[in-house]
Amino acid sequence: MSVRTFVELPQDELSLGRTARTASVALLAVGLAGGLLAAGLAAATPDGWTRLLWSYLASFVFFLSLGLGALFFVLVQHATRAGWSVVVRRLAESVAPSLLFPMAPLAVPILLGLSRIYPWTDAAAVAADPLMRAKAAWLNVPFFTVRTGVYFAVWGGLSVWFLRRSVAQDRSGEPRITQHLETASTAGLVLFALSTTFFAFDYLMSLTPHWASTIFGVYFFAGCALAFFALLTVVVLAVQGTGRLRTLVSAEHYHDMGKLVFAFIVFWAYIGFSQYMLMWYANLPEETIWYRARQTGSWTRWSLFLLFGHFLVPFLALMSRAVKRRRALIAAGAGWMLLMQWVDVYWLVMPARSPGVVPLSLMDAATFLGIGGLFFASVARRLGAASLVPVRDPRLSESLSFENF
Repeated sequence: MSVRTFVELPQDELSLGRTARTASVALLAVGLAGGLLAAGLAAATPDGWTRLLWSYLASFVFFLSLGLGALFFVLVQHATRAGWSVVVRRLAESVAPSLLFPMAPLAVPILLGLSRIYPWTDAAAVAADPLMRAKAAWLNVPFFTVRTGVYFAVWGGLSVWFLRRSVAQDRSGEPRITQHLETASTAGLVLFALSTTFFAFDYLMSLTPHWASTIFGVYFFAGCALAFFALLTVVVLAVQGTGRLRTLVSAEHYHDMGKLVFAFIVFWAYIGFSQYMLMWYANLPEETIWYRARQTGSWTRWSLFLLFGHFLVPFLALMSRAVKRRRALIAAGAGWMLLMQWVDVYWLVMPARSPGVVPLSLMDAATFLGIGGLFFASVARRLGAASLVPVRDPRLSESLSFENF
């Protein structure tokens, strides 16, 4: 990889230009409208601000999971020196920096409202509970805030650096940049794994501070990766709908994206089953309390919907090679998996607030639109700021000629 390479590409397919700017403004308007609606509902509802924070947390974690999945995709493609994905990698590189903006600032309302969400912030409750006292060195507001800053510094630093180096290669054509990115990706994956695992412990598992699972971080990561693979498929389809990338991304690339979705459907189910089976078999009260909250009342139906909708139905639907190569079918499958990721995150968060009753409300939709609008406005802005394809990547020709066997 010591020679410079350049592949002639159709210039009209490489830039979103004004389309990205228009989409960014429209999405920003959606985000602001969603935020105002959520605030209005909170002000008009008894205990509305506390309910808003819980809904906000669920939407925040959902969109954060998309950014984390994008960062994982970028890191693992460089670490494995993948060729097939080069033509779609810039899309992931543009999604990942949203972990820094807007997601890092959007964590501030959660940090300010910790006492409304997390039981371990109540000093009296901690003093009266031996288990929470034992965890107080880790679960306390100052240290929690510091860890949050570290997580976003790691994610933001990695995602912005990889994007900037990739864009710099567009200008210079220097193949050594690819070697630098490959070398850095291995350390990046270690930092990603540790930060994502501890984020899951902090923001999700500590909602029930008496419960613990060493595999919980892997479960959350599986959902992040699966959700982004689905999102990548949707983004490619949306970009091709504008006339860009239409001759560069083929059925072969859709096939591989579909295989990633299918593989992580199985991996998510395997991790989820492993966690559930061990706790069910041991039947220890300190372990089963978390699942009991999700298997009583209307949460029972929600859990069954998650089982069938997140695993059994898409597993059977995406098993066929033909489905993964037909854009309409893979688009439907990817959209469905994004919905199921939100269902999963809601299932992780809300039973701690409302055991026995699924508390779906308009506020959930408002926070979803608010955070989602800001998230995708940021993505659209970055997509319009650089070429949609890493035009001087040494493996671009391999990606363009890629075929499945």
